[in-house]
Amino acid sequence: MRVYDSPVLKVNASTENEKMVLDAEGPLSQLAKPFLKRINNIFAKEKPISMAEDEIIFSTWIPPIPGPVFSRVISAEIAAIRKKRIPDQFSIGITARCPNRCIHCGAADIKPEKELTLDEISDAVNQGLDLGAYLVSFDGGETMLRDDLVEMVSRVDKSRAIATCFTSGFRLSEERAKALKAAGLYAARISLDSPFEAEHDRIRGRTGTYRDALSGIKNSIAAGILTDMFVVVSPHNIDNLEEFYNLAADLGMNEISIYEIIAVGRWLDHEDEVIGEKDVYRLQKFQKTMNNRPEGPRVTAFPYFMGPDLFGCFAGRRWMHVASDGEVMPCAYTPLSFGSICEESLGAIWKRMGKHDAYKKDTAYCMMRNPDFRKEYIHTIPQGAKIPYRLR
Repeated sequence: MRVYDSPVLKVNASTENEKMVLDAEGPLSQLAKPFLKRINNIFAKEKPISMAEDEIIFSTWIPPIPGPVFSRVISAEIAAIRKKRIPDQFSIGITARCPNRCIHCGAADIKPEKELTLDEISDAVNQGLDLGAYLVSFDGGETMLRDDLVEMVSRVDKSRAIATCFTSGFRLSEERAKALKAAGLYAARISLDSPFEAEHDRIRGRTGTYRDALSGIKNSIAAGILTDMFVVVSPHNIDNLEEFYNLAADLGMNEISIYEIIAVGRWLDHEDEVIGEKDVYRLQKFQKTMNNRPEGPRVTAFPYFMGPDLFGCFAGRRWMHVASDGEVMPCAYTPLSFGSICEESLGAIWKRMGKHDAYKKDTAYCMMRNPDFRKEYIHTIPQGAKIPYRLR
């Protein structure tokens, strides 16, 4: 099947031994071969969420194959090879309000004076799509506290992007899940910090958060939304990977996405309690092992995915985040602002970000794990300064 078609490049998808293979033809085919080889290696070694004769769902992070949105994935990959910055991932905080008090919350220091309106959020999303984004993530705080979330999702142009949202499961009722599915929500990312109820509630700072998560998961699955268990992994829960996986499998979830704990927000003073290179290798091995199993959810471990063996750090290069007051950051975990969408266009801010010394070049792994970057940019944030801190 044809998954990308332009005058200079055509990309076809076929199946070999129940695995998808991409190949290219046209004047730019040689340029495309390195990234197609990298993608084919992933396809060859890892299971998709589902594979039908006319559609493949590989991950909750990738649009259906084929389709107009997946064509934008190919365009973004070509742009990356040509050193053109495209914000593949566009995430936007729609509220800073939250019923929980997570001990590792990266947004804990963000106390916005305002909250973006529905129209401001939709306009920011459209500007992100104009820049080439194909994945829109609604983030919080707790996204379910916005009564207009369904309308936000419905306004995303589904011919250009998939729409996803993060939630703790709080207030993700059966009715809300059905409405989000009808509005076109592609995937719900429901976060769990422990597969054990008491520990999860302790980390979240509120009794009942575990039950909220499981209820939200069940309602999301019942509504037909792709449902992802989002796990922030730290030295404190990395030994529970099998338990997380077994829980997700028992619940019938589609994927487990693993992110790394970042020393920011309430975890700012815990730089010694983050994962290291051995942990990243462990996550890589876990992803490959679980994705070789024919049954169960697929695993995407971002410390490996965004590491030196695959794509490197996305922040400020292939990811852009807008905080709930409009401040624009390289990613949701870097408390540095390059401007506000309430004051200027997203394109102008994205361009400025790309000219900054920290984001001019690619980097092999998460910059917030880099002690030199933290020393120069994070440790120098003035005490009491507004977060995210506006770079001058």
